[in-house]
Amino acid sequence: MADILDTIMARKREEVAAARRARPESLLLAECRGSPPPRGFAQSLQERVAAEKPAVIAEVKLASPSKGRIFPAHLPFHPDAIAQGYADNGATCISCLTDRDFFQGDGAFITRIRERILLPVLRKDFLYDPYQVAESRWLGADAVLLIIAALERNQALELEAAALELGLDVLVEVHDEAELELAHDLATPLIGINNRNLKTFVTDLTTTFRLSRRVEAGRIVVAESGIRDADDVYALMEHRVFALLIGESFMKEADPGAALGRMLKNRATP
Repeated sequence: MADILDTIMARKREEVAAARRARPESLLLAECRGSPPPRGFAQSLQERVAAEKPAVIAEVKLASPSKGRIFPAHLPFHPDAIAQGYADNGATCISCLTDRDFFQGDGAFITRIRERILLPVLRKDFLYDPYQVAESRWLGADAVLLIIAALERNQALELEAAALELGLDVLVEVHDEAELELAHDLATPLIGINNRNLKTFVTDLTTTFRLSRRVEAGRIVVAESGIRDADDVYALMEHRVFALLIGESFMKEADPGAALGRMLKNRATP
């Protein structure tokens, strides 16, 4: 995974350089000033978590580096229609992959989703430069993901500051205790715990069970990866984790929104 991450980040540096040439950051920021205000991503999660109800961040994700295309190949892929299905079936927020080369995503997906639904949208990509934060705001995102495994401490702090200045919320993602300690230096209330082992690619919910006990009071834990069914939702809620980012379990289905609806309907109440 370290090699894949290095490859992805090298590609991101090329993408940002090309984007800057096409649209300078000053122009991007000027265009952001005329954009509608961001919708409250963190607030939406906080309200559901405070009520001890599952707060699902449902993900629009066409493919992954390890599995290739996830969404059924015989079906047309319409990210805005998928997001609408999520909204109709109880999603609290939407996550959208925008990386092109490794996840077959596109920044335009976020724009299309925002035009169609009212739920807050997280841009999920590999951010390392404040330019990408401004770009996220310009595309219509309400929040950005910061992956600690891909960032130095000062980079993470700089990106968070850029996001807050533009009114964007931040979800900071960690995989282990060392990354969690660094994430606590950020101001965001949203701590994402990714259950995927970066060395083996195996997902294990006990990662969230273990690390969530170490998360500072006042923060919201978001469980990521490996949430497959209502039993997993139940297990996480028993551990006082109510915010859940779920993608692959839904996206492998012909109707991702209906899959979300079934998961929430079948969830037993702890």
